[in-house]
Amino acid sequence: MNRPSRPRRPTTPVALTATVVLLSASACGSEDAGSDVNTGERLSGAITVDGSSTVAPLSVVAARVFEERNPGVKVTVGTSGTAGGFAKFCNGETDISDASRRINDAEKAACARNGIAYEEFLVANDGLSVVVNKDNDFADCLTVEQLKKIWEPGSKVASWKDVDPAFPDVKLELFGAGRDSGTFDYFTEAVNGKEGASRTDYSPSEDDNATVRGVAGAKGGLGYFGLSYYEENKDKLKLLKVDGGKGCVEPTPQTVQDGSYKPLSRPLYIYPKADSLDRREVSAFVEFFVVSNEDLARKALFVPLDNLQEAELKKDFENLKLQWGHETPSPSG
Repeated sequence: MNRPSRPRRPTTPVALTATVVLLSASACGSEDAGSDVNTGERLSGAITVDGSSTVAPLSVVAARVFEERNPGVKVTVGTSGTAGGFAKFCNGETDISDASRRINDAEKAACARNGIAYEEFLVANDGLSVVVNKDNDFADCLTVEQLKKIWEPGSKVASWKDVDPAFPDVKLELFGAGRDSGTFDYFTEAVNGKEGASRTDYSPSEDDNATVRGVAGAKGGLGYFGLSYYEENKDKLKLLKVDGGKGCVEPTPQTVQDGSYKPLSRPLYIYPKADSLDRREVSAFVEFFVVSNEDLARKALFVPLDNLQEAELKKDFENLKLQWGHETPSPSG
């Protein structure tokens, strides 16, 4: 990863770099999770998180559990979208940036110009979910080509009948991610073949809850967002299967992890600022997030890391033990 160097803190070039002020007791289950192990002082302070609305529910769960164990710490989670979050992060306004894609070259350059060093953590997986109105009884699966026909730039598809002649002539009302969203970037590239390529006559929002409300309130509604938002709102929406060329597949933890839900499976990240990690409350929160990621992902209805990703995470922590000489908790919590 390209990041400004910090001479006082060596780094190890591993797949998932984690330069944190490591604690010798697990924040996952220790009764003293609210204390700094070196000083015995209770943790206190404020932590600002912003970025992806997809990752936000995971960060909110992590924040809630961490605050319960550390009542002196306040964690605020915003949803400016992945791009909006990186803009704030690279301007030095936040401690951690949630992202539904990896930081891009322009954002790396912005961080470098402002002297913002950072670390990258893969914290969960996601299957972008295509949803329709609960009363839609005619569409169960769409091909990627049909999704492209609907969403490509300049598309004139206005009715469900335009999507498939077998569908009824019901007005198609579209809801989706705004341009500051990493979900928008990923969906447009996966479906239309180019990041940012999309028709513009739809209702965009960086708030996925707005997409939920829009699709739920429109008979011919169709939208897309992260799987956790469908799981939280399955009583209001209908989930479609997607045919990526090998038949219709529904997004589930298994199909996302094994890669059969194509092409809409993706990794999710958090980016903590290196200078913020010098603060005990931030380093403790990030370590808690990493160590407890599987439990947090399940509580937030996210898809946990697969076995390979989890193994890489454990390897990274082992590398950190060698690098720093500190005892570290198991990533499994």
